[in-house]
Amino acid sequence: MTYQQTLDYLYGQRPSYERQGAGGYKPGLQTSRDLDALYGHPHRQYRSVHIAGTNGKGSVSTMLAAVLQSAGYRVGLFTSPHFVDFRERIRVNGRMIPRQEVVRFVDDFMRRGYAGDPSFFELTSTMAFRYFADCKVDFAMIETGLGGRLDSTNIITPILSVITNISLDHTEFLGDTLPEIAREKAGIIKAGVPVVVGEAQGEVRQVFEQKAKEEGAPIVFADELNPIAASIHADSCQIVTTRSGATLACALTADYQLANIATVLTAIDQLVAQGVAVPPEAVRAGLAQVCQLTGFMGRWTTLQTHPRVVCDSGHNLAGIKWVTTQLAHERYERLHMVVGFMRDKDLKRILPLLPQEATYYFTQACTPRALPAGELRRMAAACGLQGECYASVNEALAAAQQAARPEADLIFVGGSMYVLAELFSTFQENRHEEEL
Repeated sequence: MTYQQTLDYLYGQRPSYERQGAGGYKPGLQTSRDLDALYGHPHRQYRSVHIAGTNGKGSVSTMLAAVLQSAGYRVGLFTSPHFVDFRERIRVNGRMIPRQEVVRFVDDFMRRGYAGDPSFFELTSTMAFRYFADCKVDFAMIETGLGGRLDSTNIITPILSVITNISLDHTEFLGDTLPEIAREKAGIIKAGVPVVVGEAQGEVRQVFEQKAKEEGAPIVFADELNPIAASIHADSCQIVTTRSGATLACALTADYQLANIATVLTAIDQLVAQGVAVPPEAVRAGLAQVCQLTGFMGRWTTLQTHPRVVCDSGHNLAGIKWVTTQLAHERYERLHMVVGFMRDKDLKRILPLLPQEATYYFTQACTPRALPAGELRRMAAACGLQGECYASVNEALAAAQQAARPEADLIFVGGSMYVLAELFSTFQENRHEEEL
């Protein structure tokens, strides 16, 4: 098959939550275990860190990968979803899996005559585990897809489990309350395997403590240890001072990244306690060069100046709270908001959080899960948010760029990772044309 035919085959596997929404959610681990056995249990050939959480797990996974890379290790990184290229999901030392390797894996899978019906994510995670083994990685950072207990990645036994935080998202699958969601995320905690929790209070913390006790897993809470003493913003980076006196510059500049950095520092301490050599200079280099080392994007990323265009992948209640807090700290004269959401998001709670002193450009990503722009505008108007509808992300962004004053205004693009995917595609195409 060609690469495109291979992608069509992968996306054609059902169910696929990313394309179908609720109808594409397939819980359970049996198929993943079957595929794992089919390929000789590849994840047992290297050490893994398993990362779950409602928000921040991509940032934490990527920062940990960058730090371990900087320490001289060969590091696999499995994240989801992708923005532009499917291969973004599977990287080794920052380099995406080659197209021919994607084709080779699917061709091989089809030849093996597996009788089951794997989902897109089950096949993709198996592909990642196999590729990491083929590349002889020292470590793999494995991000869960959705939840934890029944997530396809939860067949691994890591050397460290990390849970970033808990907030309300995917309630139709994970539960209607924070403790219920926490129980699903806590499902990645394994017998005797240390676990780091980024942020947890009250009943949520009790859920994690109880699960860790049942599994005999040592547990620490990054927000309790609070390894960051102070932070300031500098040009294109965030500088933190740790309680041990170290000064670190992180390329992820949003204020909400402080909690993720604290989680990463706590996780590194746990790895060092297990004998993993991570010198201070590797921590410093990894955080400072996280985007260059891993290809990370979409977390308060500036794509253009004059006018400044910023995007962020926050798409649930907690993520949007972080975005609006960050917007309140930015300097601009007028704010232009290009936004689109998926149908399954809690917009009755999300939309009232968005700034009213802004011009809105309501749009929709090209996916069946997207809420139509017209419906979004009607819902937003009820919350005092005013603007026009646009049939595509490109049209909405073009209108915002036309209206924004280059030296004074800020354009924000977000609401959905699928909106960002189309945004990144446009900017990559424009950059390619400029190079030609």
